[in-house]
Amino acid sequence: MNQLSEKELFNQFKNGDNNAFEQLFRYYYEPLCIYASRILQDNVTAEEVVQDFFVKFWERRNSLVVESSLKNYLFRSVKNRCLNRIEHEKIKMQHAKYVIAEAETHDYNDQFLEVDLKKDIEESIASLPEKRREIFRLSREEGLKYREIAEKLNLSIKTVEAQMGLAIKTLRDKLKKYNSFLFFLFCFRVKKH
Repeated sequence: MNQLSEKELFNQFKNGDNNAFEQLFRYYYEPLCIYASRILQDNVTAEEVVQDFFVKFWERRNSLVVESSLKNYLFRSVKNRCLNRIEHEKIKMQHAKYVIAEAETHDYNDQFLEVDLKKDIEESIASLPEKRREIFRLSREEGLKYREIAEKLNLSIKTVEAQMGLAIKTLRDKLKKYNSFLFFLFCFRVKKH
């Protein structure tokens, strides 16, 4: 995309032109996902970040001021969102470690059993389609990387990533009645049986 057409597209986009937005999205979406994936080391999260960015980009189109090139603005914005996501995950992990340390010194099993979270998670995992369930368990229970799962099951890495994304979305939807932190604690620290 040359500088002139990029500037014209951006001006049309700012005026609410859906077609201009679609062109910008199609042109930049994949490169931004690749860039975000390099920062986050997680393709599913990278796509979420880029999709969220484009939603906000559209919502704030009227007030956007781009002083450098649009390309620089887009990549810098996605980088900042990735860094914010990393920081947010660090805070969540610190909190999780604190709660886990507390749980090791106190017996909170009754509280967790009271809400039946673990049972509901197991039932939700069991309800996943067979291949998706197998991929989820290999990742979360056995700690295999997507590449290792793909090799073990003779699938593409993209298939494994897509199935993991769908599994997590399904579990999140099925377990939305629970506090998101409790979901995180049990779902992402599943122990081998």
